This record gives sequence, C-alpha cells and structure tokens, in this order.
Amino acid sequence: MPLGLYISVPFCCTKCSYCNFASDVFSRAAFQRYVERVCTDIESAAATAEAMGGRFEREVDSIYLGGGTPTVLDGSQLEGLFAAVHRTFAVLPSAETTVECAPGTLTDPLLETLQRCGVNRVSLGIQSFADQEVASVGRLHKRATVLEDMARLREAGITNLNVDLIAGLPHQTRQSWDFSLQETIASGAPHVSVYMLEVDEDSRLGRELIAGGTRYHAHFVPDEEVTADLYEIACEKLDAAGIQQYEISNFAREGLGSPHNLKYWTRQPYLGFGVDAHSMLEGSGGNAVRFCSSDSLEDYLAGAPLKRIAVNPQAALEETFFLGLRLNRGVDLRTVSSDFGEDAATQFSETIADLVSADLIERHGSVIRLTPRGRLLSNEVFEQFLEKGEQVKTPSLE
Repeated sequence: MPLGLYISVPFCCTKCSYCNFASDVFSRAAFQRYVERVCTDIESAAATAEAMGGRFEREVDSIYLGGGTPTVLDGSQLEGLFAAVHRTFAVLPSAETTVECAPGTLTDPLLETLQRCGVNRVSLGIQSFADQEVASVGRLHKRATVLEDMARLREAGITNLNVDLIAGLPHQTRQSWDFSLQETIASGAPHVSVYMLEVDEDSRLGRELIAGGTRYHAHFVPDEEVTADLYEIACEKLDAAGIQQYEISNFAREGLGSPHNLKYWTRQPYLGFGVDAHSMLEGSGGNAVRFCSSDSLEDYLAGAPLKRIAVNPQAALEETFFLGLRLNRGVDLRTVSSDFGEDAATQFSETIADLVSADLIERHGSVIRLTPRGRLLSNEVFEQFLEKGEQVKTPSLE
C-alpha cells in the first residue's frame, strides 16, 4: 500500500495565542540546519523503518507539509525538501501534495516554487474572515489578504484549496461567525476544516482562560455552549452549500475529501519527518508500529532518538473504533469481525449499547457512527473504547 508522507515545518512568523502545536518563532538562521536534518531523515527512511520494525514502501500517494508555516522557508529550502522526497520515494503521478500556508506569505517567487515542486493543494490557515478576531489571536493577515491569495493560487493553477476556521475565537459572535461562513462558501473553497477552540495548558490563551485572566483577549472568548452552537451552525450551513461533512472537523465538496488525512483515520501507513512528526507502518505478523520524533527543535537537531510504540492487536482494535468513528461513515462491525475475529466487536457490545442510549452514537445494521451530539462530545465517546494508557497522537491535521 502506498505511503503518505508528512513533513513538519515548526517555524512561524508569529505564535498564535491559541496554538498548542510544537511550533514557534525561531531565527531564520535555524531554517537551513533544520531542512538539512529533515532531508537526511528522509533519505534514511528505509533504514529507519527497518530499525523501528516497520515495512518500508517506496511508493507514495500523498505528501503533506504542515507546521508551523512551511511557506516561511525560502524557495530553495522547499525545493530541497521535495528533492529529498523524490530521491528516496517513487511519488505517484496522481499524488496529492499539500502545503499549509499562512495568508500573506505567498510571494510570487514562492508560488513559482510550489508549482515547480508539484504542489496541487494548499491549506490556508485563515481561522476567521473577521479582521478583529484574527488580530486578537496574533494572526497577521486580513480578509482582503486571504481573498487575494486565493485568487493568485488559482491563477497559478492550484485550485484545490482548504480553508481553516476556528469556532470560539475571542470577540466571535453568531453574527461574525455567519459572516465567516458566508465568505468561506462564497470563496469557492472545495474543502473546509472547522475546529472548536481547544482550552488546555499547552497554549497561552488556554492557560489564561483556565486562570480566569484577561490577557490575549481571554475575557472575550465565547463560552463552551456558544462555541458548540457555532460548530453546529457550520455543519448546517456548509452542508446546505454542498460542502458535506465527512469527518468531525472536515468538510468537502463531492470527491474532494483529503486522501492524506483519510490515511490517519483509516490506519493506512504513513511516515513523518521533522519536529513532533508521527509515523505508522505495517509491522511483522500483521501488527503495526508507531513512532515519533521529539517535539523540541533543539533536541531534534541534536539527534534525539525516535520514540517507538508497538501496536498490539488489542490496541489496533481500539484504534479502529476511535479513529474510524471520527468519520461520518462510521465503523462497520462486520469489517471489525473480519479483521480482528468474531469476538472483537462483541467485547464492545455493552459499550455500544450504552452510547446509543446516551444519544452519542447511532447504529444502522452493522454500522455505528457518531450522532451530532456525539461529535460535540467525541473525546468522551472515544475514551469508552480505550483501555487506560497512552493515547495515539496523529500528525497535525487541518
């Protein structure tokens, strides 16, 4: 089965207050050293896979550069990453090649670089079309910048665009959210990702909200109930516009869902390179192996070893449920029984019945899927399919 490749670029022009990813503002002096290290890792992929106990596959059908902001790199550095990929792997002509871009970073030379590198999909971290909301979390662009970038990408022949939106930003109201959704739909973007603001200790805004403070406009963040309403409004309005939900946070026009992202949720093999990059490969005996790099730039550049996690049959079964349930199509219990044995699905019969009773999942024949309420409480649902222990972390998704 062809691999997906994920390349992490942890550099940003500015650190957004809500961001809980392993990215930050670093001196440009670190960029070239980082690119050289990632290129070395790419070219050592076969040896790494063997050392981790995974099966190496040369064919690649998706490439995703995320971050951070990959477009803060200069053209020669981006070309260096893609050249390393093509030296090491056999990239299929039909491969989806995505680069995440911050609006305002797409210079004309950079656009030409993306074309030369075969990029055919761009994900724009817009978060909101309301300028006040964008500014409140440290983003540097405005609505006009976004629209101009989208027009220039299309002129360059890159028409497969994703727009990221966040429900729950400071100063956000139902009216401003409606405006962002209207602008998104009017933009013609074929793919939209909608996230609810995460409140945790891993971001400055999250810590301030937990502390009850006012820095980073925390006192203007809508409450959880309003944020949940905004998410539901997005589901309704995007669906009505023909941009249908296919995963908890992802929506697309027909035939334009992201094959790369689907690899994560359907447990297909992928390799990650760079800071905080995660991989999953087929292992021996039908099992899988996961491994990841350090989330510290300094440690990564110093050669910190990969962390390896063997995925035993029970863990693979749990992953099948909590990753598969992210998708609107849900999980087919007949397939579970076929893949893991007749008793595999029955061990969760009571859990499934309880979740159906709680209106968190629905069952149609052998298929179970999240209800609209279940999508809002998805983490609580997923926990029911997990034994106590370390949860799987997938790469940063749009």
